[in-house]
Amino acid sequence: MKNFIVISLVISLSTVLNSQSKQYFDSPFGGGGGYLAGWYVPNVDPINVQLKSLGLPELSTSGFYTSGGGGFIYIGLIKNLRLGGMGYSGSMSESSVSNGVDRESMYSLGGGGLTIEYTLPFVKNFGVSVGAIVGGGNLTVDLFRNSGSTNWDDVWQNLEDGNSANSYKKINKTFWTFTPTINVDIPLYRFVLLRIGAGYQIAAGGEWKVNNDQSITSVPSDLNGNSFFIHTGIYFGFFSF
Repeated sequence: MKNFIVISLVISLSTVLNSQSKQYFDSPFGGGGGYLAGWYVPNVDPINVQLKSLGLPELSTSGFYTSGGGGFIYIGLIKNLRLGGMGYSGSMSESSVSNGVDRESMYSLGGGGLTIEYTLPFVKNFGVSVGAIVGGGNLTVDLFRNSGSTNWDDVWQNLEDGNSANSYKKINKTFWTFTPTINVDIPLYRFVLLRIGAGYQIAAGGEWKVNNDQSITSVPSDLNGNSFFIHTGIYFGFFSF
């Protein structure tokens, strides 16, 4: 009788857990986060026009590598809907040396925000999600000219008279972003997944500043932070599709 009771309890418990499991995972469930490597392809033509006119190397139009991270969690209240966040940053540069003067131009882009994604319910065993990132970003262009080593006194003298072979200019803009995205999440294991995605960052608002936060006008409108990108990464957590 004792054995019968134990067996009955085990069977009953297994039945309850099994039924709860089916109900609990009738839609994608879980969450986690990890590292994201990206490749962003912004429009740098306005910068290259100026660099070319000065006989300087142009920035790559093929894009550059970015590094960042992200994560998400299924909220449960709405099936297949998940919320999360992500962030990234990266840069590219070109330099040249002529007559002992080193010149360099650097383009930097970064941003991030809240992610809202909906996992398509008719795809099984892995996740295909469409959504958007709502957040902000920053675009910076640094321009350097250096004639060699500089001593301490020269730094202050150059600040006084402004006549120096060494110079540095920085223009930057902070803006809001809306980024439509599509992502594919492939579970490598219950607690690890591979993410592959793409999107297009749309930038809006913000004002261009130069050097110590001074206003700058007549910046080409197509130098704006808009950028197509792809990214991939590894997420750790708990995932059920």
